[in-house]
Amino acid sequence: MGSTLTLVAFWILFVLVVASALAVVLLRNIVHSALYLVLSFVGVAGIYILLEAEFLAAVQILVYVGAVSVLLIFGVMLTRRGNIRQSNLFNAFSLAAGVVSLALCVLIILALARTPASLPLGSWPVDTVGALAEAFLGPFVVPFEVAAILLLVGIVGAILIAREVKEDK
Repeated sequence: MGSTLTLVAFWILFVLVVASALAVVLLRNIVHSALYLVLSFVGVAGIYILLEAEFLAAVQILVYVGAVSVLLIFGVMLTRRGNIRQSNLFNAFSLAAGVVSLALCVLIILALARTPASLPLGSWPVDTVGALAEAFLGPFVVPFEVAAILLLVGIVGAILIAREVKEDK
């Protein structure tokens, strides 16, 4: 029963992620595209939860949904545009992008077809969050903090530029 419920939840999340990813690419309104990107990120976090990777799901929510999406939405809303409804127009590279995407899908399918159906799982560590925190933040504390400060400075700079543009009008 639990396996069937997990499988149904996976397929629901799969359809949600693929449909919202297609909406990101196909919608002409860039604000709507950004909101569908948030929905796609949340669906991927749900798949991580189904895979019992709670740490990755939390990172997905915090970093992608919480930070990247909000930064993207602020960037779109703070830039000057004529008509926001026509801001995500198709360009001349649509055919080339379709060919490259199709080739990538074929390569992924061929790679999955050559993968053995049953791989040995090995032993999983009991405390994955603590081990991942030590592995990520042990030697990388300083670059991690520098990246956080850089993102903060970028957000503050974007707000200041937007305020100056607004005051000039």
